[in-house]
Amino acid sequence: MKLVKQLAVTACAAAMFATAAHADSIKVGSAGGVTGPIAELVATIVKGRDLARDQINAEGGLFKGDTLEMVIGDTACDPKAAVDAVGKLVNVEQVVGIVGPSCSGATNASVQAVTIPAGVAVLSDSATAPSVTELKDDDTVFRVAPSDAYQGLAIATLVNKAGIKKVAMTYSNDDYNAGIAKVFEEEFKKMGGEITANQAHEPNKASYRSELQTLTQGGPEAIAIFAYYGSSGITIIKNSLENGLFGKFFAADGMFDQSVIDQIGADNLKGNISITQASSDTGDASYQAFAEAFKATGADPAAPYAAHGYDATFMMALAIEKAGSADRAKIKDALRAISNGAGEVVRPGEWAKAKQLIADGKDINYEGASGSADFDANGDVSGVFAVNVVGDDGKWAKELLK
Repeated sequence: MKLVKQLAVTACAAAMFATAAHADSIKVGSAGGVTGPIAELVATIVKGRDLARDQINAEGGLFKGDTLEMVIGDTACDPKAAVDAVGKLVNVEQVVGIVGPSCSGATNASVQAVTIPAGVAVLSDSATAPSVTELKDDDTVFRVAPSDAYQGLAIATLVNKAGIKKVAMTYSNDDYNAGIAKVFEEEFKKMGGEITANQAHEPNKASYRSELQTLTQGGPEAIAIFAYYGSSGITIIKNSLENGLFGKFFAADGMFDQSVIDQIGADNLKGNISITQASSDTGDASYQAFAEAFKATGADPAAPYAAHGYDATFMMALAIEKAGSADRAKIKDALRAISNGAGEVVRPGEWAKAKQLIADGKDINYEGASGSADFDANGDVSGVFAVNVVGDDGKWAKELLK
């Protein structure tokens, strides 16, 4: 009897071990500026990532029931902090891939120092600097947010269509803002526009009055600001209005946040500010599937890069499932296989469908909430852009740029 009991206990323990073996966690890094100049924006991006994770785990998880675990790494939107945070994710947490980072300078620094040498796939949802395209990355760095080579052109087109021919411009001296400023200047000049003054500025200064005084020379009709709202953008607009230096503003998506309106005042900005933003086609079935689920969490699906955060996470999970293992090299290679224009369409929320198709050996083509998810030779995607202006309700109102 004693032997029977021992065998029963042993069998029970073995069954419990076998169950645990099929319920492991597969770790993916969730890197971004959780603190720093765009912390509020990143908080919503992370919510988008977490929604994808929750849907995946609710519909069977990875492989035979493994849990997708998203491990936060705070890059603070800073290159040095990013190297440290991503280094910990790769070398200590042993993540199999990285979603993020959320800022271009942080992305460039961390991938060159950590992920490229380690052969770890990175899929950024909001690093948009053109310099990301130029990385020698052994096909390990991808992004679902379109390059600012497109956004710089979008802003130049917006200014030109407004009938403005003379513009001053200032940019924060970092990869993202300097990159988009360069493209804007080139494209606006091609359209016959004149840049009356162009000046870099340092972030987090108490005042930019002296820089703005210089930028008024040459008779500009408006100023284009390439900066993060929380580190210099809001202060530049406040200083401009308080001193009567500029009254018309154009900016890229680093300036897009409700705090811009709240701190400066809707009456001061209505009709005087236009901010471009990588956006989604809200009439598309993929976006609508994401939006319905994201609203149910209490979050705003129109928030900048929220849909991109969702897509990057869902796609990284698809690549892991397609690879059939937690092998980093196989996952990197599988990223191109799950979204290349061929195969049966998979949309946001359709994890169970995707798992079955992969198990059946069929090709899949993920159609993202943020737009096209088909990578070009550089790991980039094309994109849709919107312009945000101040609405009658004191909130941002968005229209797609045609």
